[in-house]
Amino acid sequence: MELYGYPLKAKFNQPRPPPPKVLPATSTVAAGCKNRNPYHPESFSMPWMPNSYYKAAALNPTLSPLTENFPGLPPTKIVPFISERPNGVFTRHTLDDWHRSNLTNYKESEAARHNAERLRADLTRTIKDVYQQAKRTQGESTKNLGERINDIDYWKSELCIELDAMIRENNSLMDMQKRLERALADTEGPFQVAHKCLLNREKRMGIDLVSDDVEKQLVTEIKIIRSCRERLQQCLDTVNAQIMCNKEARQELEKDLADKQMGHHIDNKCYQLKNSSRGIHFFKGVERIDATVSVPETWARFTDNNIFRSQSARAASAKLRASTESLLMGTADEMWRQFSKVNDAFASRITETANAKSKIQTHLAKTRQEIFQLETKIQVIQKTIRDKEVQLKVAQTRLDERTRRPNVELCRDAAQIRLVQEVNEINETLRNLHQCLRASEDVLQMLVRSKGVLEHDLVVKNNSLFIDQERCMGMRRSYPSTVQILGYVSAGLT
Repeated sequence: MELYGYPLKAKFNQPRPPPPKVLPATSTVAAGCKNRNPYHPESFSMPWMPNSYYKAAALNPTLSPLTENFPGLPPTKIVPFISERPNGVFTRHTLDDWHRSNLTNYKESEAARHNAERLRADLTRTIKDVYQQAKRTQGESTKNLGERINDIDYWKSELCIELDAMIRENNSLMDMQKRLERALADTEGPFQVAHKCLLNREKRMGIDLVSDDVEKQLVTEIKIIRSCRERLQQCLDTVNAQIMCNKEARQELEKDLADKQMGHHIDNKCYQLKNSSRGIHFFKGVERIDATVSVPETWARFTDNNIFRSQSARAASAKLRASTESLLMGTADEMWRQFSKVNDAFASRITETANAKSKIQTHLAKTRQEIFQLETKIQVIQKTIRDKEVQLKVAQTRLDERTRRPNVELCRDAAQIRLVQEVNEINETLRNLHQCLRASEDVLQMLVRSKGVLEHDLVVKNNSLFIDQERCMGMRRSYPSTVQILGYVSAGLT
């Protein structure tokens, strides 16, 4: 930094020019000193140079040129012209005039020297004051720049701390977002499984197509999963909005921090500038340019507002993470409890169906055994009827042959009476046997019908068991989605 009015290399640092061969007249110098006005600079941009305002009067007095009468002689060779007048050659001054002129010149010279000495003392004091004022002003400016740098360092540290905290919070919230997305995607599987279980159970047949506890629990599970999906989706939308808010706060912090770093670099560069530094130049009129957009209060308030906004976003994000964690735990627990209820209902229904199947199989086996035995009895009855019919034929043939006895030989003897009794007894026995045969055939038809019913019911129970045990429970065992959700929640907690 240089002071105005002091160039890097002043003229008085240059070697003085050689003095003129002929001294100027004293009166001329005095007149020049009397008419010289003091220096009043009009612009600080004009350098102060001694020869710019004080010029020594250099006059070379010569005699009256007589070259017209003596053209061939130089001025130094011209002899004085002596007038022919008796009073003398020239008009002469008196000795008193000569002494008075000398005294006047001495006094003027002494006064000029006194003024010059006083001016030099004033200039020395002024220069010293200028240097001191410049040093004091520059020191104050440097001090203010140092304080400004300290303020920037403080707010930079605050911004860095808050930015690191915001980055960590935003990363945690993004992890929570991924967990929500995975949990929401994993609820699709249980929903489809429950829906397919309902559709598969619609394929039950006959009496097994009932609205049992399994169907009620499946409907409840579908409602619970749909409700959990809606709540998870709403929470995911809220988390996405909060992530955008966090990103905006982070961008504001990063922008403010970048501005602080640039301002710190510029102010530090200005703080390190000295009068001997390179790259310093004149920038005329720069002090009249006001490019500022804030004052220290608004400057500090702007950064404080950015930090406060980030802190508020972080607090809201932490609260949202806690509520999301609770929602994940709640939905997972609710779905798991309903999942267990459905499985328990399936297990109970499968046990009931298996027991009914076992009983049907037992009754079917007994019915088949009874049918076999009854068929055997019917065959025995039929054989007995055939045997009785042969016996009846013998008795009736005997009676018929005895009707051909002649005359008195047609005697109603004991043989005739016994044959008649035999025929009647055999007919009665045949009637009883036919009744037993018809009753046995009727019972056999009932047993066969019961067998068919039991066999159909067994097919129904087998179909129900296949649907509940193989299809439904097979899907529910092969897709433990709620266990995965609980695993995600526990992983988030750890």
